[in-house]
Amino acid sequence: MQNALVAIAHRASATVAAVAGLQERARAAGAPVVLVQQEDEELEPGTEGWRIAPELAPAPGDTVLAKTAPDGFLGTGLDALLRGRGATEVVVTGFATEICVESTARQALSRGYDVVLVADGHTTSVRPDGSGPYAAPEASVAHHNEIYRNLRFPGRRVRVLPAAEVGFGRGLPPGAP
Repeated sequence: MQNALVAIAHRASATVAAVAGLQERARAAGAPVVLVQQEDEELEPGTEGWRIAPELAPAPGDTVLAKTAPDGFLGTGLDALLRGRGATEVVVTGFATEICVESTARQALSRGYDVVLVADGHTTSVRPDGSGPYAAPEASVAHHNEIYRNLRFPGRRVRVLPAAEVGFGRGLPPGAP
């Protein structure tokens, strides 16, 4: 969730708040927080638009990986980092639902990880109603949440949870399973 993307995001404030809460709970539980930051001609390194949204800025101990494709695993070292830390499940959030979030979640499954897609922790761009070939942002987010609720991947657990229900071991939210 970089500045230029947050500026065009549907429900930007709510999504950023959900992700920030997850980061805080993950850090408190000692779970790795990894931010995968897009670099390309529209998100040029060092520019204000390229920077991670201030509310989601990396903290000491977090890892920031640069990526140049929608897939957060492609050429980033993410898989090696997660395996090195013994991770078995990946909590996926971010922008854009149907591009980067989708690509990264599917790759996590293909690489052997369980996946939690955070229902209120991913979003897409604002789009004028009824114009263009893309689904409205609310429909796109709902569509992907429903796909992942019904996705069966052999040997993997796939869950769609609101941010408030995502737990990180000893950092479980009150009343969470």
